[in-house]
Amino acid sequence: MIESYSVLWMNVMRTTQQFSITLPNDMAQLVRGKVASGEYASESEVIRDGLRALLARDKAMHAWLLNEVAPAYDALKADPARAIPAQEVKNALANEYKKARKTR
Repeated sequence: MIESYSVLWMNVMRTTQQFSITLPNDMAQLVRGKVASGEYASESEVIRDGLRALLARDKAMHAWLLNEVAPAYDALKADPARAIPAQEVKNALANEYKKARKTR
């Protein structure tokens, strides 16, 4: 009875889950290199940090869509005259590209 209780307690208290993943060779080498350099203590830490970065990117993308894209779409839908013709945008981008290349 005590043994089964301790196993149950360990399962309730566990805050991590073990996974087995397969990575392409270049990614596996990157993970091992991060550990070998001392930047991370384990392969798991590298993967956790990568997942945290992915979550941060997803959160930022969601905020951008919610706070900038959706209001711009709604404003354009309410007043289509605000639209800029595609050719005008294309020309402006081409001019910016030319300017940027000259400053290199």
